[in-house]
Amino acid sequence: MSAEYDYDLVVLGSGPGGQRAAIQAAKLDKRVAVVERKTVVGGVCINTGTIPSKTLREAVMYLSGYRERKFYGESYAVKQNITMADLLFRTDQVIRHEIDVTQHQLQRNRVEVISATGAFVDPHTIRLEHADRTARTVTSRVIVIAVGTEAAADPHIPFDGRRVFTSDDILKLDKLPRTLAVVGAGVIGCEYASMFAALGVRVTVIDKRPRLLPFVDEEIADALTYQMRENRVTMRLGEEVSGIETLNDDQGERVRIQLASGKQIITEKALYSIGRTGNTSRLNLEAAGLHPDSRGRFKVSNCYQTEAPHLYAVGDVIGFPSLASTSMEQGRIAACHAFGVEARSVPELFPYGIYTIPEISMVGRSEEELTQEGVPYEIGKARYKEIARGQIIGDQTGLMKLIFSSQDRKLLAVHIIGEGASELVHIGQAVLAFGGKIDYFIETVFNYPTLAECYKTAAFDGINRLGS
Repeated sequence: MSAEYDYDLVVLGSGPGGQRAAIQAAKLDKRVAVVERKTVVGGVCINTGTIPSKTLREAVMYLSGYRERKFYGESYAVKQNITMADLLFRTDQVIRHEIDVTQHQLQRNRVEVISATGAFVDPHTIRLEHADRTARTVTSRVIVIAVGTEAAADPHIPFDGRRVFTSDDILKLDKLPRTLAVVGAGVIGCEYASMFAALGVRVTVIDKRPRLLPFVDEEIADALTYQMRENRVTMRLGEEVSGIETLNDDQGERVRIQLASGKQIITEKALYSIGRTGNTSRLNLEAAGLHPDSRGRFKVSNCYQTEAPHLYAVGDVIGFPSLASTSMEQGRIAACHAFGVEARSVPELFPYGIYTIPEISMVGRSEEELTQEGVPYEIGKARYKEIARGQIIGDQTGLMKLIFSSQDRKLLAVHIIGEGASELVHIGQAVLAFGGKIDYFIETVFNYPTLAECYKTAAFDGINRLGS
């Protein structure tokens, strides 16, 4: 690298994408620095997003006794009168551990971590403003922008972080509400709606789209809708919010949500979850010659280059799918490409995990996508209630669906809803990656009793549908 630069790579943001880009470059013996404006590393993923929400979910599942209710009745719970403090006890421990692990990974790979707010001075120069108000500039040959996103905050919504709040405020709640309205039925909205419902909170979900999670296979999304309704979640789909106001009267502090259809919803608290915007407003992007879209997101190449060849963007700041796992892979590919190292990735085989209750995972295309593309296919299904392990763990609603070519039986996709879906999907992902057929599942012996047997049952079901 040219000595005219202070660093070979500077990464803005220490979330999954930035962390992986930095470590990959360090392993290539490059001089690397990570700029993080927070006092701790990890970004949204560790501090307010992925890790907290998934740990919170696990605490909900355990303390509420949700997994055991099929055996011991709907009233069963490990702890009565669950509080936010109970839920956050586990969450706080996991967050501290993950921060420590991330710091250690960066240290042992000799990545310099700079606690400062960064902004472009020119395409290769970044001004760093530290908490003590001192400032300096650094230069880098390559820069990776991995600043993540923040919850979209409509200026017309009376956010107070207590009654009307975003997903970033969940960990600050002082108590569990009796009623909750979730505005926005995307991944984050559905995850939190199902968690609170499992705790006995009366939840109302509002979204102007006609169904949940439109990028998910329709049959799987319908199964989630059914299960959420079974947990007393009220769905207001195809409805648009026209106004939100807070109330203070003799009945206490409440929130009133007015719908465009004329309906109104009175609730104790409201979670506003209408998308996220890129954390790019502080970066002075004009100085670097970059022009994000109206939501602060970048358009990138398949190697994650922006319109400036030495500037890369990875993670949530480039939009869908906005998953920690995909962000990590994007960071790795960006660093390899920047320093001329060949690296291969197959985005169409990235698995998606949605941690609702029940959880959803998938890899490959949906039935709707294959139909639109004119691809002839058949399906094979296995229900958890047909599998011994499903009976043992008490999940009788889980479903696995294999989609395969009706011409040569080549596996095309795997869609799962149920306990352990995000772990189970990786078996199908491996078969997809090697171009395997569903015959593989028939010829393979799986441990008994396991949920992995669903693959064999679904494969037999699919072949029976072909009349073979």
